[in-house]
Amino acid sequence: MQITEARFIQSTPNPAKTPPPDKPEYAFIGRSNVGKSSLINALTHQSHLAKTSQTPGKTQLINHFLVNASWYLVDLPGYGYARVSKSDREKFEKMIRTYLEKRENLLCTFVLIDIRHEPQRLDLEFMEDLAERDIPFQMVFTKADKLTPNQALARVEAYRTVMLESWEELPPYFLTSAVSQQGREDILAAINAMNKLFVPQKNW
Repeated sequence: MQITEARFIQSTPNPAKTPPPDKPEYAFIGRSNVGKSSLINALTHQSHLAKTSQTPGKTQLINHFLVNASWYLVDLPGYGYARVSKSDREKFEKMIRTYLEKRENLLCTFVLIDIRHEPQRLDLEFMEDLAERDIPFQMVFTKADKLTPNQALARVEAYRTVMLESWEELPPYFLTSAVSQQGREDILAAINAMNKLFVPQKNW
């Protein structure tokens, strides 16, 4: 897929105030400081579409971007919520859960995982929750450029090993780097394939 246009549409704390569900939609989410904004910018070939920051937890709204005038890319607040109060954490959790469960045109949630670390409880629990709620998702391992290819594959296998202890079937995964563009074309190809299956609902 060639990206010819990507533009910001809106930010909102209210899942009910998101754009009409007339186009296929893909959400990106991960723990704080996972490199989500950098990956979004790499996917769209725009250096400042999603705001990057050295301060974890800066994304606190549901951010919609329209790509090629035909599908939505959604930047969600991270889980883990670095340096926020308990009340804010509960607010973010409710907002994210409502969006993921109710957004009828959401075809896939891309769960970003920092490949530099051993399997993290927060990542595993978040994916288990998605599976239990029948929310389609795929795994995106970020920052692959920080490891050697063998180290990166070993990290992926570590996740697969842990997950297979309780999962019958594992979701697809991508190995990515916003720096080297690794995995970019694979993710866009997956999105393009899902776009072709989208049938707009008539009740919105």
